Amino acid sequence: MSFAAPLFLLVALALVPVVWLYVRGERAARRGRTAFAAAPVLPSVAPRRPGWRRHAAITGYGLAALLLVVALAKPQATVAVAVEQATVVVATDRSGSMLATDVQPSRLVAARRAAAQFVDDLPDSLRVGAIAFNQAAQVLQSPTRDHAAVSAALSTVKAAGTTATGDALEAALRLVETQRAADRRRSPAAIVLISDGKSVRGSDPVEVAARARAAGVAIYTVALGTDSAGASAPDPATLAQIAQRSGGRAFTAADATQLDQVYERLGSQIATERRKQEVTGTFAGGALALMALAAAGSLRWFGRFF
Repeated sequence: MSFAAPLFLLVALALVPVVWLYVRGERAARRGRTAFAAAPVLPSVAPRRPGWRRHAAITGYGLAALLLVVALAKPQATVAVAVEQATVVVATDRSGSMLATDVQPSRLVAARRAAAQFVDDLPDSLRVGAIAFNQAAQVLQSPTRDHAAVSAALSTVKAAGTTATGDALEAALRLVETQRAADRRRSPAAIVLISDGKSVRGSDPVEVAARARAAGVAIYTVALGTDSAGASAPDPATLAQIAQRSGGRAFTAADATQLDQVYERLGSQIATERRKQEVTGTFAGGALALMALAAAGSLRWFGRFF
């Protein structure tokens, strides 16, 4: 058991003088009864006291106050929580060719929108990572369940440079393997590649796709651009080959809304993690229950709350 706000436990010290005053009062009352009459005749001249019941209500209220103080300290317990182990890595092309406007308002903006929509539609329990790449791959976000952080990272992508799609896929695979190592299992994983497909340097993306398949990581590609872009014309055939070789599926920007198939086909793997979980409600609920019992007992025995 730990506490997020342990300083509130100091409030419990205020209960010490209250207990002391109560005990002192009880002793004084006992001495007063003894002084009032001799012990042999005391039962005939003084009413019989209710014994332990006269302490029950105040004890219940005191314990309830103590539980409320503990609740203020925000107690935390370490519990086993069921968590989803599947991971998706989104790799977004940010090379100079993504500035082409054959897809309005530009390929880069279309890529951002497709990525953001995909992340927004994912189940909250799914881990998502993000990579942006041109001639080099940059990890924007390691796999996380904080989808808002992933969307924010993807929104900052700017276009420049050339394209090394194979290197980007290798970086995405490393993210997956790092996460699997942390999970200590081969958890389900997939890569979503959003690009115009024109890889001009680095590793052969089709060969990397074959390695991804061997690792059980399907690659889903989204092709951006049209043939009207001239020198910046896209290469959807390569993207389709990457998807086919890895066991994934190829999409275009027009049907990117069908990307929900990624997590539908991804599968699920539930495991447990030890996490700290706040249990303030348990202590607060216990305090209220004690108060109710103390009040009910006092009303039944003495016709009053105290």
